[in-house]
Amino acid sequence: MSERTHEITTLLSGLAMGESARWHDGRFWCSDWVAGEILATEVAGSAAGRSEVAARSTSFPFCFDWTPDGTMLVTGGSGLERLEPAPAGSAGGAGEGKLVPHVDLSPLGPQVWNEVVVDPRGNAYVNSPNFDMSGGFDVEVGSRSGVVALVTPGGDVRTVATEVAFPNGMAVAPDGSTLIVAESFASRLGAWDIDADGTLSNRRVWAPLENGCDGIGIDAEGAVWVATQKGCERVREGGEVADRIPFDLFGFSCALGGPEGRTLFMVAADWQGYENIGKRPRTGVVYAAEVEVPAPGW
Repeated sequence: MSERTHEITTLLSGLAMGESARWHDGRFWCSDWVAGEILATEVAGSAAGRSEVAARSTSFPFCFDWTPDGTMLVTGGSGLERLEPAPAGSAGGAGEGKLVPHVDLSPLGPQVWNEVVVDPRGNAYVNSPNFDMSGGFDVEVGSRSGVVALVTPGGDVRTVATEVAFPNGMAVAPDGSTLIVAESFASRLGAWDIDADGTLSNRRVWAPLENGCDGIGIDAEGAVWVATQKGCERVREGGEVADRIPFDLFGFSCALGGPEGRTLFMVAADWQGYENIGKRPRTGVVYAAEVEVPAPGW
């Protein structure tokens, strides 16, 4: 890995527990799991402009993505919700909409639903650790219980991957052929081919990792930025670390965006264990740094 120096700026601070970094429609988005908020922030260069609460969730956890027609899908306690925009002139925060039920995933059985990513054909992939985390992060159980579910544009629902080692961030390759999943309890990126009907096949290890993994984002060359316990790393298939942005906090999520697609937004916080979520100071931040390879589509 060639050494690069990245100037890191702080875009947002004071989050309780930030997650689900996204760039969409010219703004940076993230969720704050403890506050129950989905935030949208205007970005001018590396500085934050106006932020607004786009939606409020009562679920924990909750992440989001958009379908090709622009509908926001949000993970909830029983499956997927969708954001209905607030009527013009209604009360509440500017731009704040309401989450309504979209697809019920409870027949598939998992306790909670975590991340969601939508492929170019509109297939939504939703994952779950599939065990009760209230008793702590049981690595032995979590390493074999995680699942990925498919929700087709027509509303069909089925499980398409099992025995995923605590699935976290997900990304779809730029050509739509591959789903990559961060398996936190195995410290690796797993990959599956996306078949014509949306099902997954050819499971494999895409890259082993040394510093853990949570949220991920893919770039135009197909390399993956990974939020880790020590910062963010750009990893190529096979495990080569091509770039690294270290920081002192625990990395939870990352996404490429900005005016030229070369700004890496990194969500981080001081992590003191699952049992202390919401009980400690609001240490969550969003960092931003410029990188060489843009997001897909730039």
